Amino acid sequence: MNSFNINRRNFLHGATAALALSTFGAQGMDLINPPKAWRVGLIGTGWYGKSDLFRLIQVAPVEVIALCDVDKNQLNEAGKLVSQRQKSGKTPKLYGDYQKMLVENEMDIVLIGTPDHWHALQMIDAVKAGAHVYVQKPISVDVMEGEAMVAAARKYKKVVQVGTQRKSTPHLIDAKKNIVDAGLLGKISHVEMCCYFHMRNNGNPPVEAVPAFLDYEKWTGPAPLRPYDGLPHVRWWRTFMEYGNGITGDMCIHMFDTVRWMLKLGWPKKISSTGGIYVQKEGKSNISDTQSAVFEYDGLNCVWQHRTWGTPNNPDYPWSFTLYGEKGTLWASTMSYDFIPEGKGEKIHKDVVYEKEKYPEDLKEDKIELNAAPATRLHMLDFLSAIDNSSKPIADIEEGHISTASCILANVSMKTGRPIVYDPVKREIVGDREANNLLARPYRDPYKHPDYKNV
Repeated sequence: MNSFNINRRNFLHGATAALALSTFGAQGMDLINPPKAWRVGLIGTGWYGKSDLFRLIQVAPVEVIALCDVDKNQLNEAGKLVSQRQKSGKTPKLYGDYQKMLVENEMDIVLIGTPDHWHALQMIDAVKAGAHVYVQKPISVDVMEGEAMVAAARKYKKVVQVGTQRKSTPHLIDAKKNIVDAGLLGKISHVEMCCYFHMRNNGNPPVEAVPAFLDYEKWTGPAPLRPYDGLPHVRWWRTFMEYGNGITGDMCIHMFDTVRWMLKLGWPKKISSTGGIYVQKEGKSNISDTQSAVFEYDGLNCVWQHRTWGTPNNPDYPWSFTLYGEKGTLWASTMSYDFIPEGKGEKIHKDVVYEKEKYPEDLKEDKIELNAAPATRLHMLDFLSAIDNSSKPIADIEEGHISTASCILANVSMKTGRPIVYDPVKREIVGDREANNLLARPYRDPYKHPDYKNV
C-alpha cells in the first residue's frame, strides 16, 4: 500500500474530495488502513502556521511531534490546540530553537510558517535534516535566497511545496480547465492583477521593553534589528521592508503565480515598476502604499497595481486577476470568477467552495480563512502525493522561486528607477551592476547568507 493515504472519515466528501480523486486517479481511492502516520514538525506557530498544520491534520494521518516558536505564549497555546486536534491527543515537544528541534527529532515533514526573512535558512536546514518541506510564500526576501532554496531541494532530493494554494483552489481549477484551457478566451494578450485591501499597518507605537516570553533577537534572526515597538505578529512585521517585500511581495505573488500557472508562463523577459509612499506618510511603515509593476512576456504584459488607500476599480474583485482575450474576459479571485464573452455568448459565474458542513471544526478556529481552507487541504494532498511518487508538487519550490523573485525584482526596479532583465541561467541582472548588488541582502551577524553553490 502506498504511504499517501487520506483520513477516510473526514475526507470522503465535498468538492475537495472530488478534486483529489480526479487529480490523483486510482491512488486517490487508497484511503483505508494507512501504514503509519507522517511525523510532522511546525516552525512558526502563529496564524498561518497553525492554519496550514490543521488543514494537514484534517486530510492525512499525521503525528505532530514538535513545534517551534520564539514566542513562548504562542508556542504553549499552539501545543494545547494541536493536542486537541490530532488523533493521538499528545502534546508535541515544544522548542524555542528550530535547529535544536531538527537535530532532536526525525521528521518526515516540516511546515514553515515564520515571517519571510526566516524562510530560506529554515527550509534549507529542514531538507538537510531529511524532511520534506511545506513553506509559506513568498519563499524568500531576496533573489539569491530563492536560488539557494531551489538548489538545496534538488541536492537533498526533497519535495518542497510552496503555500501558493490558489493553484489548488477548486473554482480556479475549474476556470483554468473550462475557460482558459478550453479556449473560451481565445488568444490572451493582456493581464491585470491588483490588490486594493487597506492592509498596510501604519502606526507610531512607542519603543518598549521586550517581554520575557519573546526572544526578539532570535525572532529578528538575519534581518536588521529594529527597536522593539510591540509584538510583530500577523500584520506589524509585514509593514517593514526589513522582514518582507511589501504588498507586492505579499499579495502580488499569489495572483502572479496563479496567472503563470494558468497561462504556462516562465520567467518574465523584463520587469519594471514604479511607486512609493504617496498617501500614508504619517506612520512608521516603510512599504509602498501605491505601486505598479509590469511583467513582460512575448506578446503579453502582466500588469500589477496595488493601493492601500481609496477604493478598488471593481468592488467585486478587490484582490484579483483579469485575463483579457480576443473572445472574452475572465475576472477571478479567491472568492469567485466571472467569464464575460465577446458578443452574445453565455456568461459563466462560479463561487468559492466552502466546506463548513464537512469540517465544522473550521468554524471554531480563530482567524481561519474559510474560503482558503478547501484549497489548502487539496494543496496538502498534492504535497503528500508528490512525496509518495518522488515527483514535483503543483507549487514546486522552483515555481515558487520564479513568482517570488519576480515580485522582488519589481521592487528592485522601483528602487533603481530602471527596468530589470534577470538571467536565471547566469543568476544575474543583465548589464546593471547596481541592481545586481540588490540580489542578496546583507545578513546580520552571526548569520550567513545561503549560497546556491554550497548548500
